[in-house]
Parts: sequence; C-alpha cells; structure tokens
Amino acid sequence: MNKNTGITRIIKAFGYSMAGFKAAWINEAAFRQELYLAIILLPLALILGANAIEQVLLISGIFLVLIAELINSGIEALADCITEEQHPLIKRAKDVGSAAVFIALSYTVLVWGLILWP
Repeated sequence: MNKNTGITRIIKAFGYSMAGFKAAWINEAAFRQELYLAIILLPLALILGANAIEQVLLISGIFLVLIAELINSGIEALADCITEEQHPLIKRAKDVGSAAVFIALSYTVLVWGLILWP
C-alpha cells in the first residue's frame, strides 16, 4: 500500500480541494450566488470595518456561509447518490444541512448589522 506523506499529500489534498470547488461551482447555483456576493462583500468588509477586529468579523461571516454551503452541498450529493427516493433520514440530513447554511447567513447579517448600524 502506497501512502502519500509530506508534500505529496499536501499537493494531492490541494487538488482534491480544487476539484471540490469546481464541482460546487458547476453543480450548485446557491454556491455561485454566495461566491458572487462574497466577491462584492469582501472588499466592502475591508473598507467599512473601522479596525482589524471589525474587518475580521465582517469577513468571518462571509467565509462561514461559503463553508456551510460547501458542506451542505456535499451532504446533498451524498444523499442523492444513495437514493433519490423519499426517505425521512435523508430528508433530515438535507434539512439539517440547509439549517446550517441559514444559521451562517443569519450570523453574517447579524454581524454586518451590528457593526454597520450601531
């Protein structure tokens, strides 16, 4: 068995990550929309944040949304691979993933609101 270690493992992991980004971009409209929003909001976070702490808080919400969306997309893809038939546990998994995205979006709106409209 050939195990990848060191720099080879890091290079392969990077390749897998890029494949994941590509799959999300191609297959997930929500991810594309959130990425477009991130492209707009990231520079605004740097401009509108009064200091480094505010900038980091504003940016953290943006990344949290993208992370939650990627995880949710992975859950949905795996669930659809298993079966596309209605099943209560698969519905629960998809709903929980969706709830994670909702919480991330809510966090982002809350942080931006508290920082920009004191």
